[in-house]
Amino acid sequence: QVRLVESGGGLVQAGGSLRLSCAASGSIFSINRMGWYRQAPGKQRELVATITSGGTTDYADSMKGRFTISRDNAKNTVYLQMNSLKPGDTAVYYCNFVQYIYNYWGQGTQVTVSS
Repeated sequence: QVRLVESGGGLVQAGGSLRLSCAASGSIFSINRMGWYRQAPGKQRELVATITSGGTTDYADSMKGRFTISRDNAKNTVYLQMNSLKPGDTAVYYCNFVQYIYNYWGQGTQVTVSS
């Protein structure tokens, strides 16, 4: 079992920045993938970015250039640096952790971008 604890959400003005963190604990294998997804009201959950334990990243096209995902393997923590935020980025952001056949989700953290 893996537990995910997210932090860093909040309210920010358009053009501002936020940094999300997600710490994983429990039975963690050395090979895994961590990432962020988001869900806006009335919309489906969508990919933001993922990063493997080897450092390979993947981004949704709309986030490239504005968002940066990184991780600290020693701390089993993934970060999402979000810059140039837009009102359209308002959503609940969920941390995701995948290892072997197991898929875990955090409780979500609200990000609200005001215009």
